[in-house]
Amino acid sequence: MSLLVILLLFLAGFATGAINAVAGGGTFISFGALSLIGVPPISANATSSIAGLPGYFTSTLPYLKDIRTIWRGILVLAVVSILGSLLGALILLWLNDAQFSAAVPWLLLGATGLFAAGPWLKPKPREAAERTERRGLAAPLIQFVTSIYGGFFGAGMGIMMLATLGLTESGDYHRLNAIKNVLANVIALVAIVVFVSGGVVNWAGALAMIPGVALGGYCGVWIAKRVAQIAVRIFVIAVGLFLAGYYFVTG
Repeated sequence: MSLLVILLLFLAGFATGAINAVAGGGTFISFGALSLIGVPPISANATSSIAGLPGYFTSTLPYLKDIRTIWRGILVLAVVSILGSLLGALILLWLNDAQFSAAVPWLLLGATGLFAAGPWLKPKPREAAERTERRGLAAPLIQFVTSIYGGFFGAGMGIMMLATLGLTESGDYHRLNAIKNVLANVIALVAIVVFVSGGVVNWAGALAMIPGVALGGYCGVWIAKRVAQIAVRIFVIAVGLFLAGYYFVTG
C-alpha cells in the first residue's frame, strides 16, 4: 500500500468520523474509499465496520448516565441483536464477492433512501412520550431483523433502528437514541468478531483509516458549528448514489 493510498484512506476516515458526528452516514465514505482502491466488496464492508468502531463507542459516551438506568430493560433486545448480527455476518461470509457485488448497489440505494428520509423517520419527542411500550414479540422480532441487516451491511442501520425503536419503545428521542447506540455497539462488535474470524478484514486499510475516524469524530463538533447539516446530508446522499451507480456499472 503506497503512502498516497494510506493518506487517502486516512482522509476518508477523517471524513467518515466527521460526517458520522454531524449527520450520520459516514459508512458510505469508508466503504466507498476502500472499494475505489480495489478492496473486494466483502472485505471493504468488513474493514469499514472495523474502522467505524471508535465512532460507535464515542457516540455512546454522552448517554452513559441514561444507559445505567435502562440497561436491564433492553437485555432482550441486546440478546436478539447478538443473534441477528451473528446471522447477518455469517450470511455475508457465505457469499462470494461476485454475489455480494450484485447485491451492493441495491443495498446502497436502500441505505441512501433511508438516510435521505432520516429527518422524517425520527420519532417526535411528544409522540414518543405518549407511546406505551409494546414489548410482546414485536420489539424483539423487529430488532432481530434490523440486526441481521446491521451484521450483513450496516449502512443506515442507526437510522433504521431509531425508526423501529420509535414504534415499540416509550420515552423521548434521547432515550431512544441511547438504546440505539447500545444496540449498535452490540451489533458492530458481533459482526467484527465474525469478520476477523473469517479473515476478510483488510488490516492495512483499517489501520490507515482508524486514526482519521477518531480525529474526524473529535473535530465533528467544530465542523457542525460551521457547516450546515443539510449540506453534509446532500454530500452523503450524492456519495451513496455515486457508489450505487459505480456498482451497477462494475458489479
